[in-house]
Amino acid sequence: MRLTVAAALCGAFAASPAHAFCGFFVAGNDARLYNNASQVVLLRDGNRTAMTMSNNYQGPPENFAMVVPVPVVLHKEDVKTLAHDVFEHIDSLSAPRLVEYWEQDPCWIPPPEEKGGRVYSAEAPSGRPTDDGALGVKVEARFVVGEYEIVILSANDSSGLDKWLRLNKYTIPAGAAEALAPYVRQQMKFFVAKVDIKKVQRDAQGVVQLSPLRFSFESNELRLPVRLGLLNAQDKQDLIVYVLSPTSRFEAANYPNAFVPTNIDVADEVRRSFPSFYAQLFDATVGKMNGKAVVTEYAWQTTSCDPCPVPPLQAEDLVTLGANQVKDAGGFASWVVTRMHTRYDKAALSEDLLFREAKPIEGGRGGWDGNNKNDTGVHFLPSGGENNFQARYIIRHYWNKPVACKNPRYNRWGGPPDGREPGPQAAKGLAQAPRGAVKLPSVVNSAVPSLGLAGHPPPKRR
Repeated sequence: MRLTVAAALCGAFAASPAHAFCGFFVAGNDARLYNNASQVVLLRDGNRTAMTMSNNYQGPPENFAMVVPVPVVLHKEDVKTLAHDVFEHIDSLSAPRLVEYWEQDPCWIPPPEEKGGRVYSAEAPSGRPTDDGALGVKVEARFVVGEYEIVILSANDSSGLDKWLRLNKYTIPAGAAEALAPYVRQQMKFFVAKVDIKKVQRDAQGVVQLSPLRFSFESNELRLPVRLGLLNAQDKQDLIVYVLSPTSRFEAANYPNAFVPTNIDVADEVRRSFPSFYAQLFDATVGKMNGKAVVTEYAWQTTSCDPCPVPPLQAEDLVTLGANQVKDAGGFASWVVTRMHTRYDKAALSEDLLFREAKPIEGGRGGWDGNNKNDTGVHFLPSGGENNFQARYIIRHYWNKPVACKNPRYNRWGGPPDGREPGPQAAKGLAQAPRGAVKLPSVVNSAVPSLGLAGHPPPKRR
């Protein structure tokens, strides 16, 4: 049986299973528990962080738990369960999108009072765990939040922590003691969130839906302990991290950063398999970086979007994700959302992810043609600029009717002739998107030299 798990400590959401886990699962029996997808929202202001996560979990419905390293002892007031759909809005807003534009009548002359034609908006275990001094393990806190029985542990030795979990009826993945050792040496605490399966909700198909968990803490660095998640990995893991900050976008501090190529014209057939197309474009981008890149897919102010697949994030959305836990009252109007995506296995991931503030960027918008722009479509802005970068892919419908005027004006793009307003298509579920179904050289019309894509010329005019 499959359970869709959402738990706030460092990673994912049930609505779009496509990402990686920051702790590991432990079971109350001998069953193997697997995870291949996670998403994390991190709100960061100064040294304060609020972290929310959910994960795509596959395993039996018996009681199980998650173990995640945390920098400080958490108390009940620091932890909160959220609604199951908490990630849906931010995912829909920031996901790579496919849009369509129609070339306007080249003979059309706008009325004098207008400066241009109609602009299409898209373009512009049982019992209570106890201390065990002989094992060097101490229960720092114990409380219940929603369907979660939470224990905060400290440990002096990773093998002692491994034994403690086993003595308390948890089956630990092979290699757990070795994986836990760096966190024990750093004197981190361990958040053990056990689930009482009798308290959980199920969707219409009977899939268990565990509530996302959010917790807040102070730390000098913004770190995700993703290495532990490899203990539950069968193959590659996808991780999407959203960092929200009132001042700047973020990037990886200890891994290569890359930008997915954007503002690319694609063939009409991409509409039939957009997630597969984007997954292969993403894989090609990471492949150029030897499989170790953290790819920025979105960096934008929360007060706007263009195109807008859903309304921009509102102050209440930020509060739900913990803005009032990391920032003093007020100041929730305009933050920066950075969406970063990576896909890794044990060979590619040698250390946890660290993040740092980065310069603002722009790209993936219509009508801009700056000089400081590489073939990924990103434009680096001076400090203080507003972030407006997105992964946007375009199907263009060129004018294909006879042209009778003497001086036709081509390359004016807008909405469809029939007036319908097709919304952008988002690329979701990327961990499960079929690879190999789309041939990039045949469907990418824009030249992307960095990926060896020559592109295709536009159709000849009549």
